[in-house]
Amino acid sequence: MPRCKKGKRERGGSSTKGSLRQEVLQLQLSAKTALSRPGKNGGRGESGASDDDLASDVLSHCSSASESASVLDEGTGELVDEQTAQEETEDKLKQCIDNLMDKSVKTRLAALESLRSAFSSRVLYDFLLERRLTITDCLERSLKKGGGEEQAAAATLCALLCVQLGGGTEGEEGFNTLRPILSYILTDSCANMLARQSCARALGMCCYVSASDDAEDLLKCMGHLESVFVGAYPLADGNLPSVKAGTPALHSAALQAWALLCTLCPASRINSIVSYHLPRLQACLESSEVNFRIAVGETIALLYELGRDIDQEFECEDCDALCESLKSLATDGNKHRAKNDRRKQRSIFREVLHYIENEDFSEEKIRFGVEVIYIDGWMRRRIYYAFKEVLESGVSHHLQFNPLLRDIFGLGAPLILDSSVKANKISRTERHLYNSAAFKARTKLRNKVRDKRADVM
Repeated sequence: MPRCKKGKRERGGSSTKGSLRQEVLQLQLSAKTALSRPGKNGGRGESGASDDDLASDVLSHCSSASESASVLDEGTGELVDEQTAQEETEDKLKQCIDNLMDKSVKTRLAALESLRSAFSSRVLYDFLLERRLTITDCLERSLKKGGGEEQAAAATLCALLCVQLGGGTEGEEGFNTLRPILSYILTDSCANMLARQSCARALGMCCYVSASDDAEDLLKCMGHLESVFVGAYPLADGNLPSVKAGTPALHSAALQAWALLCTLCPASRINSIVSYHLPRLQACLESSEVNFRIAVGETIALLYELGRDIDQEFECEDCDALCESLKSLATDGNKHRAKNDRRKQRSIFREVLHYIENEDFSEEKIRFGVEVIYIDGWMRRRIYYAFKEVLESGVSHHLQFNPLLRDIFGLGAPLILDSSVKANKISRTERHLYNSAAFKARTKLRNKVRDKRADVM
């Protein structure tokens, strides 16, 4: 019901004489007034309030009750509230989109943050479909002309926009517009460090979502990301280069985005990637930055998994030395490292070591709603955590309702459950088998596409 009709109903209901509500009001008022009259000793009642005050309290209470009940009286209150809330949300989003073109930097940053929160917490495909060109133009302007903070926020929103639009034509159009400027900022050594990190994540995510079937774009994006993190590779004398503050975080972001795109490469490309990068990544395990070491360890495990998908007997040239390095990091007890860093490092490198030695992987279970997915491999783990980095706390909502994520993780169409269905949930084993089978089927399908791209690669 429109707001104007709601207002008329409230005003009409409150002025009707002789109604039951009015009678109840008068009784309540009379009772409270009687309690407040002076007693035999001439004193006031316990409340100590005047008649006017009590009357005002009752009237305000009854008025507020009538306001809250006015919509529900129609029998369609929930529907009206939901529709009104949706309209208000869309109005706010439209205002934020308009604010992206404001002259004030503070206003643009606030708009970018509001849109980031909205894009990550709900699915807005229908709303964004007819506004995608406007938003893309605004993001391109922020990336080209904004400062470091604005560039970082705009790059994050680029990734979220691609996740919202999915892997269709609309997402590809937006990615083709934004890819050149994202690549330029990423590879610009003079650009803001936080902006370069955000561009690395955005480039990896946008390419994974919108250009997974385009070999040329895939190779270009991987090349740009690779050109950044190879700066951490050992020099000709075998020593690791000295880098300025903030660079290891950039190397980590670029390496993780590159690893995400490695999951799309065909077998012919994987062989050359593994043979070139694995020895150099092994040397990077000696880095002094714990987060970069962890990113390197996870990437090594992912490359091993990709290699074993091609050849079950795959093993790197100096596997014993690699295992020794991993074992040292898995038992690292140096007191000069922070306690939390040591704990996190030991946990990750134990998993990496067990996988390389015995192909053991600690399965992780992700619950959302009444569903669950199982992270049972390093490729699947990298994909999930890449989306989690972009969507943050909204990843559960998108796993439930975003067709893109449900397709990637083999979940099928979004579920619509009533109370009877919720009461008869399938067992954990059945869910596990279903999810594993769906993921394997999707992997086989994507492998066929990769084989078709092999000649182009």
